[in-house]
Amino acid sequence: MTKTELLDRCARSGEERTLLARVLDKLSLARDRSVPAWTAFLSPEEQASVTALLNAAGPCRHLLFGGYPGAERQLCAFLPDWQEEEDFLADPEGPVAAVEARFPRDVQLGHRDILGGLMGLGLTREKLGDILIHPDRCQVLVLRETVPILLSQWEGAGRYRLRPEEIPLSALEVTPPEVKTIRDTVAALRLDAVAACGFSTSRTRAAELIGAGRVAVNHRECTKSDRTVAQGDVITCRGLGKCVVKEVLGQSRKGRIMLVLERYV
Repeated sequence: MTKTELLDRCARSGEERTLLARVLDKLSLARDRSVPAWTAFLSPEEQASVTALLNAAGPCRHLLFGGYPGAERQLCAFLPDWQEEEDFLADPEGPVAAVEARFPRDVQLGHRDILGGLMGLGLTREKLGDILIHPDRCQVLVLRETVPILLSQWEGAGRYRLRPEEIPLSALEVTPPEVKTIRDTVAALRLDAVAACGFSTSRTRAAELIGAGRVAVNHRECTKSDRTVAQGDVITCRGLGKCVVKEVLGQSRKGRIMLVLERYV
């Protein structure tokens, strides 16, 4: 398919079409000029859109990378034939860098405080990856090109002063997310039924949220309450969070389907 045909098939909005067109430009750069190319940081929803596009485009050498395994925000990198994935990931001058900023232990700074301070420097969200908060410091994943800006201009968050310095990706300290395990049964693996279990609400309310466009499956918006959900699917709802279908265990004695879900808290 041509670029236009791919965009007509995969883009669901003008904004998404612009994003996917940029991705195809990066893919062409790696293929035609044999140089590594990558996007800016992508949200999970954007990653899902890009993955659908690349599946439609056919085989290509690419990977999603956010600085550490399991990163939420990741860029999509396209590799030329001469570059191996492990070499790209091990390159100390690769596109993803980390900056650590220390603050007094008794200071309460959250994700919003740090993000606000960074965007106050004129940085757009696509330049910034995950933000890892610790008791006396934060670690921020960024595009390498932004590191000089952070080191020279990032002086504080809220009322507090910070001391930023670049650190290697190997120095990142990642805390596993806190999850709640939910064991429940449903009559059928419908999205409204599973979402009701995962978010501790009624099936009627879950159906309303789905119809309002607030629910996504694997980070793609879904407005069909009767969509079949499978093991491994990620269900997100704006305002309620995220849950994962960890196991589908089969039928109970009463003929209901037994599920194990993990809800991020």
